[in-house]
Amino acid sequence: MTDITPHGGHDQQPAKLGYSPRADIEHRLRLADTDPKAARRAERQVTSMFLLSMVFVVLFVVAYIGIDPSTEVYIPVFGLTSALNIALGLTLGLAIFLIGAGAIQWAKKLMPDVEVVQQRHDQLSPDSDTQEAAANYERGKEESGFARFRMLRRTLIGALIVFPIPLVIMLKDLWVPTPEEEGKSPADILSTTLWTADMRIVSDGTYKPVRPEDLPVGGLISAVPADLQEVEELQGNLNARGKAAIILVRMEPDEIRAQQGDGWDYQGILAYSKICTHVGCPIALYEQRTHHLLCPCHQSTFDLADAGNVVFGPAARRMPQLQIGVDAEGYLVAKSDFAEPVGPSFWERG
Repeated sequence: MTDITPHGGHDQQPAKLGYSPRADIEHRLRLADTDPKAARRAERQVTSMFLLSMVFVVLFVVAYIGIDPSTEVYIPVFGLTSALNIALGLTLGLAIFLIGAGAIQWAKKLMPDVEVVQQRHDQLSPDSDTQEAAANYERGKEESGFARFRMLRRTLIGALIVFPIPLVIMLKDLWVPTPEEEGKSPADILSTTLWTADMRIVSDGTYKPVRPEDLPVGGLISAVPADLQEVEELQGNLNARGKAAIILVRMEPDEIRAQQGDGWDYQGILAYSKICTHVGCPIALYEQRTHHLLCPCHQSTFDLADAGNVVFGPAARRMPQLQIGVDAEGYLVAKSDFAEPVGPSFWERG
């Protein structure tokens, strides 16, 4: 025996189509089943919840546009927190809650609660069962009240239509430029890094300048620009690091088969971006014998002895190379920024 609980309408008598009431359960009518005023009152309650859901979606959009992201409010236990985050969380949360609460209230007060059973039958259904299923569907549609209660139907549809608006609005947060980036296009910002002519190369972590003798043949050092710490403290994010991180590798000069420019190495020391050109994963898995650099995310492999070209995997672009030299004090420096954009391709990059 399979228990099936139908929903919908005020007619508490189950249809004939293969269903029968549970004889062992005493059914008690609810107030909304016997009192039309109670049914209308329940309908108004559910309608109000769906309408309020739409109101909170509108408030979400107003808060998103009108509240400065830097504004903070004091919340007990949590302390100072973003007023924008609190407003967005409350309005979106209440919009979702009210749709769910309205649906529950609709089911509890307006849909029938008669418990019925249906006999199991063979898995292969005859044509008559198809007609029976269609009839049961029509019965369920009628009992749900979706067609009968027009205000419920319209407000529910309205709430579900406006609900995705916050999700679309929040797509704007995928691109939030810093004050230094205002007025620049995403393509310009993503195509430039902190590297400039004579910028010293420092070891990532210790931030100590790197000399050629610090890197033996076959060795690898993760490095960054000398002013990275200052920029990170000023901007308060890791955007600059994500674009400027490099690796230094050293091989015998006669092992270098090709570079992305003439004389871009220094005594066999090569500098490449650390960001994979597939989806932007950081790379530091270097095989000394083959001079291959392996991305741990999707196994894209680059030959650093051959201009960083792709030899395996889904990456479609070579690893960008940084032209390097030494300054008057013998420290490794960049001679310019990358000649090509670092990281994966995007909508304005070939």
